[in-house]
Amino acid sequence: MWLLLAFASAALLGFYDVFKKQALKGNDVVVVLTLNTLFGSLIFLPFVLLSAAGYLAPGSLFYVPVCGWDVHAYVVLKAVIVLASWLCGYFALKQLPLTIVGPINATRPVMVLLGAVFVFGERLNLWQWVGVLCAIVGFYFLSRSGRKEGIDFRHNRWIVLAVMASAFGAVSALYDKFLLAPVEAGGRGIDHMVVQSFFLFYQFLMMSVVLLLTKRQRGREAAAAEPSPALRAARSASCLCSASILAIPLVSLFLAAADFVYFYALTLPDALIAVVSMIRRGSVLVSFFVGALVFHEKNLRYKAVDLALVLLSMVFLYLGSK
Repeated sequence: MWLLLAFASAALLGFYDVFKKQALKGNDVVVVLTLNTLFGSLIFLPFVLLSAAGYLAPGSLFYVPVCGWDVHAYVVLKAVIVLASWLCGYFALKQLPLTIVGPINATRPVMVLLGAVFVFGERLNLWQWVGVLCAIVGFYFLSRSGRKEGIDFRHNRWIVLAVMASAFGAVSALYDKFLLAPVEAGGRGIDHMVVQSFFLFYQFLMMSVVLLLTKRQRGREAAAAEPSPALRAARSASCLCSASILAIPLVSLFLAAADFVYFYALTLPDALIAVVSMIRRGSVLVSFFVGALVFHEKNLRYKAVDLALVLLSMVFLYLGSK
């Protein structure tokens, strides 16, 4: 059951990446991310209110239990980690082709695995080492494909942000294991609905502060001098582009669905975080093909080989995890 849920989450994540790319077209990253966290919070708000009012019974699928600040402190840290990943990822995705960002995100299970080695003291078997090597080779070839589009992986700040987004995402996956695992297994045993409902809310509060500070800074620069071309571009981007505005709530909707299925899968007996994380990275197949068909991105033949190596690495990681 948890394997099917992992595949469903992967498909939903693929469309989430597609709508995210569309939402960022002509729009400011901070504005889009603030709205995404707002819509995501609103999706889960009814479940929080209905649970508190007693209309949802404990044990039901959407029930959100009442927790103290000791639990919410862990959720706030989860929100900080994910927000760092999203900020890096959104800025990178706005500037880079989806067919470049997708395979970079797909290397996240390798980072999770290496994190498990350094943090939890786990040891890799032969299959897992082969998977890690395939991912490294795939990333190298992806850098060569990017060079054909004028993207230097060593000196491009957007590539650095894309890698940082994956790294923070890997930290988040390891932290999810800690939050959701039972206390007797060394985790905190926090209900998945508490994590999903409130980390989005805390992210919205954080992004509201970031948006306010950004607006204030731009206002000061505008009052101090004649706006520069960069400032005029940023000011125009703060007004939402009508062609992309419909994609913004869809980003929140698909992410909420993908994360709900993901968190629920992790609560099922025998669910393996390493395997679930790997399957979820299969979302790159959806984003890659949509990037080719809808966004008409370039050098697809070379990128397909790079993508195949990354996917092959996930196969070896899966075999090594069984």
